[in-house]
Amino acid sequence: MRERRPAMRRLPAVVAHADWGTAPGKRQVAAAVRQDDGRYLAGPARQVGVEGGVLQRMGVARERPPGAVVLGFDFPIGLPRAYAELVGVADFRSALPGFGSGEWADFYRVASSREEIGLRRPFYPATPGGKGDRAWHHLHQALGLDRAALLRRCERAGAEALFWTLGGRQVGKAAIDGWRAVLAPALRDRDRDLDVAVWPFDGPLDELVGRRDVVVVETYPTEFYGHLGVSFARVPGSPPRGKRRRADRRGNAAALLGWADGTGMVLAPALREAIAGGFGPGGAARTSSMRWSACSGC
Repeated sequence: MRERRPAMRRLPAVVAHADWGTAPGKRQVAAAVRQDDGRYLAGPARQVGVEGGVLQRMGVARERPPGAVVLGFDFPIGLPRAYAELVGVADFRSALPGFGSGEWADFYRVASSREEIGLRRPFYPATPGGKGDRAWHHLHQALGLDRAALLRRCERAGAEALFWTLGGRQVGKAAIDGWRAVLAPALRDRDRDLDVAVWPFDGPLDELVGRRDVVVVETYPTEFYGHLGVSFARVPGSPPRGKRRRADRRGNAAALLGWADGTGMVLAPALREAIAGGFGPGGAARTSSMRWSACSGC
């Protein structure tokens, strides 16, 4: 068994954040690498790779300084407590590699109808169906848990529940793909000699950063807006503002650049230019700003 580094308080060598859409072409990652002077160099977002281990796919495998890599993903990591107790999962981290096989063979198969929902097939629905064909109470009734019980504590402020897979706010499909394609393989992967931890299941963050190779964390990009001085709040008498509008993203450029300069973070020229320009036109550019915010905020 490989000897682990002693626990110590220190900053990670690399902080990276991946925006995990269900379509591979929409998955992008931003990373900041600690330099010799202790400051972080942040670069522009790039597309997540499709081959190799988790570090290769995130583009941080080569020429990284010694120390932990903290990887953030904006898909849920963990199960609702009431559901976990009902199915006998005492440790999510240990159970995750087994989802999709054995008694959990149907776990990732999204139920098409209310009759297909079960404790070991909890994601629903696979398609929208006709009016009234897909409803929240189908999930509650099939699992024997009310809406509150299907929310993790971190979701109770207004996020959508893990197992619901319909609508613009749903996160279930991203969780299925992220767990199956990234997280579970990383935990099973032993031939790459990586000691992968999942926070908070494997211990306190400071401790994990001090003694593990890779620390995976769940992120919620919108949480960082306040920390970075970003706001899309509507001004009375003016049109609505939002992250999908380039002009509104550009209106937050001064706050982002000021935060970076104030903390000593070094921005690659391409990233500084992208921030100043509102990350270009279109929705894809909008999500780049969220990715950078989450990465730098970690």
